[in-house]
Amino acid sequence: MKNRSPFSERPGFLAVTLVLLIGAALAISSFCQGGTSVFYSIAGPTFLRAVDNNYSPVAIQIQAILHYATSRQTPQQSRNEIGVSFQVLKSRAPCNFLVFGLGFDSLMWASLNPRGTTLFLEEDPKWVQSVLKDAPQLRAQTVRYRTHLKEADQLLSSYRSKRSCSPSEAVLRGNTECRLALDNLPDEVYDKEWDLIMIDAPRGYFPEAPGRMGAIFSAAVMARRRQGSGVTHVFLHDVNRKVEKAFANEFLCRKFLVKAVGRLWHFEIPSSANATHGDGSRFC
Repeated sequence: MKNRSPFSERPGFLAVTLVLLIGAALAISSFCQGGTSVFYSIAGPTFLRAVDNNYSPVAIQIQAILHYATSRQTPQQSRNEIGVSFQVLKSRAPCNFLVFGLGFDSLMWASLNPRGTTLFLEEDPKWVQSVLKDAPQLRAQTVRYRTHLKEADQLLSSYRSKRSCSPSEAVLRGNTECRLALDNLPDEVYDKEWDLIMIDAPRGYFPEAPGRMGAIFSAAVMARRRQGSGVTHVFLHDVNRKVEKAFANEFLCRKFLVKAVGRLWHFEIPSSANATHGDGSRFC
């Protein structure tokens, strides 16, 4: 999700981002002029018919519109990839939305979940400070990962030997024995049930990077342990990469994959109480 290099200017993508934000805010037609056809292609006419002229956009939505209108920084995901998550947020917001990664698209995600809880988990404390300096209303926490990308194959082949990693036993908080479990997250992460989980971090493109193995495993554990009604929507980006694809197949399960667009996979994972996930020894 994070990219410290300046983004190239992409006017078409900027227009789409603006339309998404405007639609989510149900803002007045002055913002929508010239973008209706684009918005129709993503949000659909049903959402536009729901416009309430008395609705007042919240502050973060207005800031997001101004930010993307005046910045060359655009979200990392493509228009069609963003549209997948947007369709779910449109029906679930306000909701609990957990995002692995903090980047140029964070203000957009938070503004698409008005009056909900959107929490970002980021590995680099300096980057957190830098982003929050310009967008202090975002909620972000620093996370320490225990894995390295170069360990991915070994972690995938050996986790079944650890009872603390098994589908029936795995928990996250304090689970130091299972290296795939994110055991030291902020209490809020463990105490809430997350309706949507976006995995677009940590870094996973060089051997010493943390990789997304722990994030994928932990998202699966959170979804399986859900107590409330409904499924957990998990969005995994960069599935063109070997590790992301392998760990998604192992823990998020192909049978729960409902949509694949570009480099994004969307899973709807039921709790273990409401579905048969496997034979008890495997997640899938």
